[in-house]
Amino acid sequence: MKRDKVIESIKELPQEFELETLIERLIFIEKVEQGLKQIDEGKTISHEQVVEIAKKW
Repeated sequence: MKRDKVIESIKELPQEFELETLIERLIFIEKVEQGLKQIDEGKTISHEQVVEIAKKW
């Protein structure tokens, strides 16, 4: 995660906030960025594949 993204996230928070709120937001942003990177790298599976995997549960 880049520092600019962290600073932007902090600026979007109200003047007073719980530290947990910031941590949760940063984790969410990190996970979304990881997912977008996986999409760019072609590391995804189709909906049909997910359905087949779920059937085995």
